[in-house]
Amino acid sequence: MFAEDIILKPVLTEKGYDGIATKTYAFIVKKDANKTQIKQAVESIFGVKVASVNTVTCKGKLKRMGRNEGYTPDRKKAIVTLKSDSKAIEFFESLS
Repeated sequence: MFAEDIILKPVLTEKGYDGIATKTYAFIVKKDANKTQIKQAVESIFGVKVASVNTVTCKGKLKRMGRNEGYTPDRKKAIVTLKSDSKAIEFFESLS
């Protein structure tokens, strides 16, 4: 599995923007990826040093269209904290 396959997209929310100052970033990741794979993927893609990785599995929401109802897909979110001596991720720096 390649690093680009594990990290799907960044999470750009108000809470996510607050973490940029403390070098904490959130990503939507592949559901079957573990913390070690996520850490290696972030380090190889962005060239940074990762201190810790926390993950949470978010259940899909119930959505209705008329009489039909269903759930949005489940997703896995990873909160990645960088080491204090590591450089920041440039993608997020341009947003703040």
